[in-house]
Amino acid sequence: MTTDIPSIPRLMTLERHILEGERLHPEATGEFSSILNNIALAAKLVWREVTKAGLVNILGTTDRMNISGDIVKKLDVFADRTIFRAMDHGGHLCVMASEENEDLLQIPDGYRKGKYVLIYDPLDGSGNIDANVTIGSIFSIFHRVSASGAGTEEDVLQPGDRQVAAGYLLYGSSMMFVYCTGHGVHGFTLDPSVGEFLLSHENIRIPAKGSIYSVNEGNTCRWEPGMRRYIDYLKEEDKATGRPYSARYVGSLVADLHRTMLYGGIYCYPGDTKNPEGKLRLTYECNPLAFIVEHAGGAASNGHKRIMEIKPESLHQRTPLFIGSKEEVELAKRFLSERK
Repeated sequence: MTTDIPSIPRLMTLERHILEGERLHPEATGEFSSILNNIALAAKLVWREVTKAGLVNILGTTDRMNISGDIVKKLDVFADRTIFRAMDHGGHLCVMASEENEDLLQIPDGYRKGKYVLIYDPLDGSGNIDANVTIGSIFSIFHRVSASGAGTEEDVLQPGDRQVAAGYLLYGSSMMFVYCTGHGVHGFTLDPSVGEFLLSHENIRIPAKGSIYSVNEGNTCRWEPGMRRYIDYLKEEDKATGRPYSARYVGSLVADLHRTMLYGGIYCYPGDTKNPEGKLRLTYECNPLAFIVEHAGGAASNGHKRIMEIKPESLHQRTPLFIGSKEEVELAKRFLSERK
């Protein structure tokens, strides 16, 4: 008599995936792997609070505004402090920068100053927290350019094409960790029963063309003519070009970007008459997401120039963003180049 034994799938944890990637670099010391694992730990702590936010009085706002002019939510503060405290003592970083803080975050005295730089948006989409809509975190890692000691602004203000890794966390119906170190884009889903991130989306590739656009059309009245013509074009019916496109807009950058990664299309946050440079931050949001999307076969532009070629001039510099399927970004750029 035979007993049917359920097949056991190959389990690839995030930690194992990071270690296997480390083996591609014989000179690796393990510091880089430790940074990624510590980010994953911090994300689990943030996720734990997100899932019970309505029960422990962590919803709602604080009485202050951040450097970007946004009202700070209680979960913003928790996520920011959690990520910093998970990363400040490992000896692998020389400095950090957070979207929630006006100045650089220095490594505390008494801890070794390492060779890497961490830049992060602790909680993207926090305006949706109280409505229980998907939110996320974004991070970017660079090699330091200063010689030694405490990190400097020069270490942080590097163009995006110098990134050595980037990723985002998605806190939704499930929790995901999506990251890239230059060898493909891979997504891991948290199995809460064992507390491990398991590989669920290997080598993500964004379709070259899509049929979904994501933009806040409430700002239409402030757009330049080229942007208005572009969105009007996407809405027109034309079977030969696959139009009209479908509109999908969550209002959380990570959520909208993740959908675009999987299904194709374009996410747009243009400049307008109120915010000529847009509202998204180059270092904290646009650079890391551009790194991920380009390695997945997509493109990212400010409408005229590749995002990762822009040299940041300040910590909280803003930029318009057009990101997603390569053909869709090129189409948007053509409309934006028309100045009539």
